[in-house]
Amino acid sequence: MDDIIIRKGNKSDLPEVICLIKDLAVYEKAIDQVDVTIEQLEEDGFGKRQWYWFLVAELSNNIIGLSFYFIRYSTWKGKILFLEDFIVKEGYRGSGVGDRLFLATIDICREFNLNGMCWQVLDWNHNAIGFYKKYGAQISTSWLNGNFTKDQISNFN
Repeated sequence: MDDIIIRKGNKSDLPEVICLIKDLAVYEKAIDQVDVTIEQLEEDGFGKRQWYWFLVAELSNNIIGLSFYFIRYSTWKGKILFLEDFIVKEGYRGSGVGDRLFLATIDICREFNLNGMCWQVLDWNHNAIGFYKKYGAQISTSWLNGNFTKDQISNFN
């Protein structure tokens, strides 16, 4: 896998990015929850204000992995990279692609002098948990996720 290129993502990558996002949603048994469109990704990632960034792993001009992230602000820690999605295509898992992509994401933290990196992982995804733990990551079982949908928010007075 020496021919793999890790690079910053660009607008022309978005059709493949949305396919990878949907592949992950299928794997996580939540494809019905994917509402984002390529147009939204274009506006939010390449419009007047950039809300997210991403890295891709590429082999022979084909995207085989994605690290999709944004910067959040912790009142306790300051600037933190939030790894929203981390995906390697099924046929390339276990070949070192994920390692290279993950380490490149960690390099982004160093480049921007961030105070940490965080992400979420499903409790049943033992392969992902094992991947993160091999880097010494702490996986919390004490925090619960809360959220509102856009519809719920619009219903508040």
